[in-house]
Amino acid sequence: MLFAQQVTREFKLWNRNIRMFFIANVLFQIGTGMFSVLYNLYIQALGYQADMNGTIVSVQSLATALLFIPIGLLGDRTSRKSLLMIGALFTGASLIGRSFVTGESSLMVFAVATGLFTAFFQIIAVPFLAENADKAQRLKLFSIHFALGLAAQVLGSIGGGFFADLLQGAGMSDVHSLQIVLMVGGAATFIGFIPLFFVRESDAQKMHEEEPSPAVAAASSVDAREDWKSILKFTFAQLLVGFGSGLVVPYLNLYFTNRFSVSLTSVGILISLGQVMTIVSMLIGPSLARRVGQVRAVVYFQMLSLPFLLLTGFTNVFLVACISFLFRQALMNAANPIQSSIMVDRVSDSRRGIANSLTQTAFMMGWATMGPVQSHLLTSYGTYWGYVLTFCMTGVLYISASAMYYYMFRKVEKPAASVVDC
Repeated sequence: MLFAQQVTREFKLWNRNIRMFFIANVLFQIGTGMFSVLYNLYIQALGYQADMNGTIVSVQSLATALLFIPIGLLGDRTSRKSLLMIGALFTGASLIGRSFVTGESSLMVFAVATGLFTAFFQIIAVPFLAENADKAQRLKLFSIHFALGLAAQVLGSIGGGFFADLLQGAGMSDVHSLQIVLMVGGAATFIGFIPLFFVRESDAQKMHEEEPSPAVAAASSVDAREDWKSILKFTFAQLLVGFGSGLVVPYLNLYFTNRFSVSLTSVGILISLGQVMTIVSMLIGPSLARRVGQVRAVVYFQMLSLPFLLLTGFTNVFLVACISFLFRQALMNAANPIQSSIMVDRVSDSRRGIANSLTQTAFMMGWATMGPVQSHLLTSYGTYWGYVLTFCMTGVLYISASAMYYYMFRKVEKPAASVVDC
């Protein structure tokens, strides 16, 4: 309720472009939230083996990663409004299609389509918000953006599960009930393009299409060098975080089931609680940044998460593991909106799209490459010491990323007084 009240107050202060984007994004995230929880159950209900779900996830993720950089470049040169509309329209259409297809080849084709068009929203959202908000608004705006998107996904996943149970309780088969709920989720994402019709092209975006004068071009060349230096720094720091995260985060459900033999339902509830904790931490992030500065706030959140990370890796007590997991999840993810704010402050508008795409690509590279390492450690050292080693390695990588982040950006850190809580 407090989160809803805060968003309602802030909503009245935003300009029309931001309000329309947030409405579109909530619809988009509700639909994708339904799919994230129910689609693997749909594949199972169709009679496919467990490896089919893994193949679909891999294909979709690869398609998304392949489009990150092209979409970032395109977003810096064309209308971000149009790209967001395309993303919502075709992601929704692909999700609706996935609700009914049953053949293996069709499932793969629609998974690729979803992966490709989901990249539009993932990459364009932060640059779009940055160009439509005052600098003093950005940190608070990004915090609410990340938190509200996560809340919408939770709402979609919980609502979708409840709706599916309701239909099955009324006598409908598993397949048909899941098809209907998934279609509703796809429709929610699809109609997310409607609010974007009412977005006006910002002055900053229109300037992208104008021919610069020689003096402006010369100044732009200097800015470009500074931008690319910053982009490379952000990308490298995010790569280290991706390596660390890729060792642990994708396998947390297996960690809890392997070490504590808990049910999948218990793990699902725990993951949902982690999302709620993340929402809260993202909303308190701006308060810390206002007091200590944005760069220090990122470092503080990441370093504070380390004791809980290590405690999760070493403990054999389920309650301790749950509490430490929740705090690690909240503290580490609380830094994400602040990092986005730092990035858009240090990169000009004409290169924010490619900056966001490169950092996300670096993070995904970390996830993609650490899977074999994690599997080797578990196979070689067992489910206790194997997880201990992975959690410790993640801690070392997080410490390295935080230290380098502070070293690279501390000299240009803005004073705390300049961070205004709007």
